[in-house]
Amino acid sequence: MPKFPHYLQPDAMDCGPTCLRIVAKYFGKHYNLETLRELTWKTREGVSLLTISDAAEKIGFRTQGVRITFDRLIEIPLPAIIHWKQNHFVVLYKIKKRGSKFEIYISDPAHGLLKYTQEEFLKLWGSTQQNNEPAGIVLLMEPTSDFYVEEGEKVNKTGFGYLFSYLKPYKKLITQLLLGFLTGSILSLIFPFLTQAIVDVGISTNNLNFIVLVLIAQLVLTVSQTAVGFIRSWIMLHTSARVSISLISDFLIKLMKLPIRFFDTKLIGDLRQRIEDNQRIQNFLTGNLISMSFGIFIFVIYSFVMAYYDWIILLIFYVGSGFYVLWILMFLKKRKEIDYKRFNVASANQSNVYQLITGMQEIKLNNCEKQKRWEWERIQASLFRVSVRGLMLNQNQQAGSIFINQVKNILISFIAAKGVVEGNMTLGMMMAIQYIIGQLNAPLNEFISFIQAGQDAKISLERLGEIHQREDEEDKDVPKNYELPVRKDLSVTGVAFHYEGPKSPRVLNDINLVIPENKVTAIVGASGSGKTTLIKLMLGFYPPYEGKIEIGGIGLQQFNMEMWRSNCGVVMQDGFIFSDTIANNIAVADDFPDREKLRRAVEVANIGEYIESLPLRYNTKIGQEGTGLSQGQKQRILIARAVYKDPRYLFFDEATNSLDANNEKVIMENLAGFFEGRTVITVAHRLSTVKNADRIVVIDKGEIVETGTHSELAAKKGAYYELVKNQLELGN
Repeated sequence: MPKFPHYLQPDAMDCGPTCLRIVAKYFGKHYNLETLRELTWKTREGVSLLTISDAAEKIGFRTQGVRITFDRLIEIPLPAIIHWKQNHFVVLYKIKKRGSKFEIYISDPAHGLLKYTQEEFLKLWGSTQQNNEPAGIVLLMEPTSDFYVEEGEKVNKTGFGYLFSYLKPYKKLITQLLLGFLTGSILSLIFPFLTQAIVDVGISTNNLNFIVLVLIAQLVLTVSQTAVGFIRSWIMLHTSARVSISLISDFLIKLMKLPIRFFDTKLIGDLRQRIEDNQRIQNFLTGNLISMSFGIFIFVIYSFVMAYYDWIILLIFYVGSGFYVLWILMFLKKRKEIDYKRFNVASANQSNVYQLITGMQEIKLNNCEKQKRWEWERIQASLFRVSVRGLMLNQNQQAGSIFINQVKNILISFIAAKGVVEGNMTLGMMMAIQYIIGQLNAPLNEFISFIQAGQDAKISLERLGEIHQREDEEDKDVPKNYELPVRKDLSVTGVAFHYEGPKSPRVLNDINLVIPENKVTAIVGASGSGKTTLIKLMLGFYPPYEGKIEIGGIGLQQFNMEMWRSNCGVVMQDGFIFSDTIANNIAVADDFPDREKLRRAVEVANIGEYIESLPLRYNTKIGQEGTGLSQGQKQRILIARAVYKDPRYLFFDEATNSLDANNEKVIMENLAGFFEGRTVITVAHRLSTVKNADRIVVIDKGEIVETGTHSELAAKKGAYYELVKNQLELGN
């Protein structure tokens, strides 16, 4: 019976789509994990059994979700996906009876192929009771004819082929590097013959002058080798640094092309760990790969030299080395499993440390220092356990390899010594052979390092492939409009949207709205009514699930997003202040800020007095690594940033909610002049911000319930009136 297929989940929340991938592979079809992630609507919290079921049916399975006892479980068709530990999904692929008990076989995306006793299984699966017996949740899956008719996606070959393109720009440096290796190899070939000459000629004939001459030659060769090694190290440093920058830069370029939805479900630690994965690939490309290339060359050359001395010893070396290599290869699969676990725990550690630092204020305010420290310590304990497993594996591997290597070397030494005793070999030849064996062992050890580094690079490549294979926010093959149409009104027609797939609650439902050109449109509503989501849809962050958004009658998706956003000045509730100067925070897209535009933006945002009070003024560094800002100052910087762009469209999402009344009054007066000739969409709760809008749109529970001017809506005493009646201007 062939071994049941298994894939490890790259992320902590990937168990659902990975289980589906395993089952599909069992029935003969390969799917990329990214495709199944999209089909299962994976979020930061993972997926649900319902979304896994939907995805399975889309690729041709018939599914049924059931809660059953163990007695019924042993009768169901396998494989099936089961809910595990109440927070995880695994594949149940075999139940085997042993006497009166059963053994249960699981394909766990987090750990591998595992076997459990009946008691162990029930503790992890039986989350509820049914007829006073443990019961658990199972997703039954059977392929339909559609599963076999539909063509499966091609296997994603995350090989090393395209990685070599990173070395092409550095052909000259690599050529110099190869010449350095070649020179060092040729010089090292002379040493065994010099060693033999000292013993067999110098010592045997008592010729001290000859010995001195040979030793001087050895010294010159050693100095030459060292010099070549130094030069080689400098070339290697330059090459590896450049390749490293290229790898990470390409990763960041790809990352910045991804849609916002991707970042909604990714943890900071996960992305940081993937960036560190680039380092392993770079080390393999510029270190192990090049070294191994010359290791093979040295191995072949010294093999010929060894054959010249004694082919029987060479044969013994080959046989012993074969056992040595096979022993090392036996541990590769386990290394891979431990590496995946280390990645997941290290990712959680990265996110936790970031949270501890950035959330220190809230930690202190809520007196949860101890709980957060304990949480960190639990992660460190997990890291320690993974490290212990890695150390045990390395020690077991090392113990066996040392034993095999030493047996081989001792046997070779015995044969050589026997040859000297019996007169078949000179003492000089024996010493030369020992030197040659040392030179042959070095490439062999490099080969082992190469195999392990290659495995690490392959694992990292697969994880990075999860990013590189994702679809960009914009399809390059689809023509886009790079200019705004003559009509510049925004229209939203029949738009519906939900964040987490068709089974999740709708945030917006059947939104129909026209935002006229060069007018101010205010959107109001209670918290959670969908106002911010509507803004994000109009900015192209997400495609609507239903309906369409158009600019001048042309679909938003037909425009180049970079062009569209360059025409939009935006202040979001969660706007970000970079660790940079005030000038660079306002003029984020300009390498050299325009001083006149900067002055104008600061004037409109009414933050000039604060900036002038600082010793370095516009060159003052703010953000996490600079001067701290109040919420009001932060909002004024964000307003200045939007004004600096001089955009055709302005999107303000609670842009003044942290400002005091005086600052808000001044800024709103300044903005009134700036709004002229621009299309403005503002989301706000404050009456002072929206009452002068040309049109007010009221949203409640994701639907538009009222539209009109301030006076019209106030007179109706409907939803708008209820929202603002407690504010001073309207009264009761």
